[in-house]
Amino acid sequence: MPHEESRAGQDEPTIRLDRWDATWPDDDPHANFKSDVVLYGKLDPLVTLRGMSANLDIPVGALARYVLARWATGGSGGLLEVGPVMVHRLWEPIAEAERLDSDSERLRAYHQLREMLAWLKLPLDDPSVYPAQYDGPGHDDPDDPEGTPG
Repeated sequence: MPHEESRAGQDEPTIRLDRWDATWPDDDPHANFKSDVVLYGKLDPLVTLRGMSANLDIPVGALARYVLARWATGGSGGLLEVGPVMVHRLWEPIAEAERLDSDSERLRAYHQLREMLAWLKLPLDDPSVYPAQYDGPGHDDPDDPEGTPG
């Protein structure tokens, strides 16, 4: 039996999941996003949420709130993960290329960003690049099944 919806939140906001189909000028700076709204609007997200609700015993409304909040805060969550210093460092080559207004500088900025991201991604691709920092209990030493420190 699916989880019963909470009655405590009678004054919680209610939204209607409208489909949207519109046109916009070719030079609209938000054209890609608007196109996504139209495209994803053709789907019924409640199919997925109802299945999750039944499998996880979480109310559909709670899942919808989670999905919306998670998506809506994704930008700030990404900023927290990367950090403001790194965001500024990653932006510098782009800003310089735009200041110079040159396609060759934009290409140079792309290569610089690629190198910076490769450096950030390295430990994800190869965790062995950084030596273990802790050899306490639970470390993987086959000669020391107790995990006794050094």
